[in-house]
Amino acid sequence: MSTARDRRGAGLLVAWAFAAICALCIALVQPGLASIAHKVRQRDDVFLLPPPTELRAMTLGYHAAATDLLWANLILEYGLHAQEKRAFPDITRYIDGILAMEPDFLTLYKYVDTLLVFNAMGGTEEDARRARAYLERGTRERPYDAAVWLQYGQFTAFLAPSFLKDEEEIQRWRVEGASAIAHAVELGADAQRSLAASSILSKAGETKATIAFLQRAYAMTDDPDTRQQIMFKLQSLHASSESADAAAIVDADRRRHFPFLSRSAALLVGPYRPAAKCAGPWSYEKQECPRDWPSAIAETR
Repeated sequence: MSTARDRRGAGLLVAWAFAAICALCIALVQPGLASIAHKVRQRDDVFLLPPPTELRAMTLGYHAAATDLLWANLILEYGLHAQEKRAFPDITRYIDGILAMEPDFLTLYKYVDTLLVFNAMGGTEEDARRARAYLERGTRERPYDAAVWLQYGQFTAFLAPSFLKDEEEIQRWRVEGASAIAHAVELGADAQRSLAASSILSKAGETKATIAFLQRAYAMTDDPDTRQQIMFKLQSLHASSESADAAAIVDADRRRHFPFLSRSAALLVGPYRPAAKCAGPWSYEKQECPRDWPSAIAETR
């Protein structure tokens, strides 16, 4: 009996001793292996995601959840690469994966230029071209989103040209960016942005386009200070006061009949049409029943 008990005690002692030796070996070897793994990770990233088409199929329809997860991972990896001051060559693979699952993902279009241009290794001309291509896709995926158009226009007009070398191309990018900013203002962006865009168009010799753009911006903004600045800009271009006159007519009609509407909403609704006099399609021939703002303005003049 005691012999069997002694054998069990000896076996237990050997097991504990073996476990202690293993733990000691692990403690001695682990720091070196961790250092080697860290160096390898710094040198070569391991990208485990499949191509965009296959990735979309693998999500089994949970595209929004997969997009959020991939976006969070992208931001994490971007931060780690920036902290460790190393290149992030797989960033476009993350971006392409996100767009494959959700092509109109607004958050990506807000920050894609920052992710590509402001990296740990410094932005290049290729990065600027790639960022513009993604932002252009954003304007196609979200054609009526003023924020996306404004982001695209500001990047193309102000930031991206600093990465280019050809002066002619730089000027072309600035004009195209200014035109995008103008379109953003027409879609509802802050009309204050129109002043910077008009300066670029004016310097490029696009005087006619600048005047037309400022006249539209003047008619759409509600801020009196912005309208005054736009008017000063129009006067410096020797433009006529037609835009101011037209805006005054719209404002008078809005205050009289639709005081609860903003100027942009009133432009969308159209001029006031008396219900009793303007019933039926034939009423459009009457002067007191204008069908749109141009005809209302023409009648007032």
